[in-house]
Amino acid sequence: MARPGNKIIQAKLVLLGDMGTGKTSLVLRFVKGQFFDHQEPTIGAAFFTQILSLTEATVKFDIWDTAGQERYHSLAPMYYRGAAAAVIVYDISSMDTFVRAKRWVQELQRQGNPNMVMAFVANKLDLDSKREVQNEDGEQFAQENGMFFMETSAKTAQNINELFYEIAKRLARAHPSKPTGVNLNDETESRTRRLFCCSG
Repeated sequence: MARPGNKIIQAKLVLLGDMGTGKTSLVLRFVKGQFFDHQEPTIGAAFFTQILSLTEATVKFDIWDTAGQERYHSLAPMYYRGAAAAVIVYDISSMDTFVRAKRWVQELQRQGNPNMVMAFVANKLDLDSKREVQNEDGEQFAQENGMFFMETSAKTAQNINELFYEIAKRLARAHPSKPTGVNLNDETESRTRRLFCCSG
């Protein structure tokens, strides 16, 4: 829950990536602590909320988990427009999903919020033996594009909470606390009092 006196940041977060990369599994693991081996494909988008309490702020996430199927691609801008953060997901055991994730990043850079916190996420770390995308490739692409990179596994819960806490921390840094003791309304209030004090 929110800590007393802590600033509250309401943040829209969108997950993008190919079908089958585990976007829904990531969110379910984070929000509900659940994992299903056979997750039904998302139709359109699914919505979740979660609150994270940090020392600096309380972050309320409105999470949009978008469908990965090509036929829903045209709907994506509706979900990432105005988003404070984006998680672009690929599957380490599929080079195709990595190529597709890079395209999502380029689309966000063209059309998304320029101050968006972006995470480039290599999911399915539990499939390391079938890995097609090397850690260095993901890390390098993320660095070149001003994102942070993380490898996760929704199945084992590895780095899932760390991912969302890192996003929350970056959002808190991007919304510095207003200095206390300064009331920005002072001037307008005193001006209003002057206007009404002596009107006869």
